[in-house]
Amino acid sequence: MEDNSIYITINHLDDFECVSFLKPGDRLILKKDRNNIYDDEAIIAYKENKTKVGYVANSVHSVARGTYSAGRVYDRVKDEIECIIRFVILEEGCAIGELINHDERKGENNGNN
Repeated sequence: MEDNSIYITINHLDDFECVSFLKPGDRLILKKDRNNIYDDEAIIAYKENKTKVGYVANSVHSVARGTYSAGRVYDRVKDEIECIIRFVILEEGCAIGELINHDERKGENNGNN
C-alpha cells in the first residue's frame, strides 16, 4: 500500500507562545500569506479559533527531515488547507503536521491562484 501522506514542519511556535498548548491530534488551518514581504511562498498556520501559531518551514535550516517545505506545497494549496499535528518537538519549538485532502486539491490549481 502506497503512503501518499505529505508532512510539513511548522516552526516559530515559540514566537507565538503556542508550543506549550499545541498537541498531537490538533487540527490547523494553513493559509497562504500573500502579503509576506520576506517569503513569496509563506504559509501561516492557524488554530481553528483563528489564533496564529506559526509558519510552515521554508528553509533548508528549518525543514525537518522527511517533511515538505512551504515552497513544495505552496502550489498544492489554493488558498488554505487543513493539517493534523502528528508530533510536537518542544526543544525545537516546532511541530510536524500531516496535510489533509491534499490529493483532492492537486487538480484545482489551474494557474489562477
